[in-house]
Amino acid sequence: MAEHEYTLPRAEFDAPVKLLIVVAPFYRDIADNLIAGAVAEIEAAGATHEIAEVPGALEIPTAIGIAERMANFDGYVALGCVIRGETTHYETVCNDSSRGLTLLGLQGVCIGNGILTVETRAQAEVRADPARMNKGAGAAAAALHLLALARKWGGPRKGVGFVPASGEYRIAGKAKDTPTA
Repeated sequence: MAEHEYTLPRAEFDAPVKLLIVVAPFYRDIADNLIAGAVAEIEAAGATHEIAEVPGALEIPTAIGIAERMANFDGYVALGCVIRGETTHYETVCNDSSRGLTLLGLQGVCIGNGILTVETRAQAEVRADPARMNKGAGAAAAALHLLALARKWGGPRKGVGFVPASGEYRIAGKAKDTPTA
């Protein structure tokens, strides 16, 4: 790690935090090291986690999107490894998995991207090494920092746009559960 690199202080929370680690374990040993780094960072921040495995890096954004819609997680850690091969499939997987995560992030989903995109297995091993620059830990830290910002800037919303005021649901102009004659 270069001497000029700066690491933000660990995010702190007043309320419980639960993250989902979504991992593509195609290179099992690399994935396990990334998971170990992510779990250590999550636990050091006092948060909890679950782990979901998917077949490959392309499925990571889809799994996070499903979890965001159907489960109850505060943030997400995307982990996997893509090593350049002999075909252009490498570019497709790298670009599309990254694009999917970025699009989710732009919708307000707090995601740390720890999908390694490397030329060689040796590069992946260095980036997943728990004793060195573990990118799983970095991805978890990123998700936690984004979540801290979301909580700082978030809060109850007041009737902006199509959001009903004061938690009331309106359907076709009538308040929910309004008696009719």
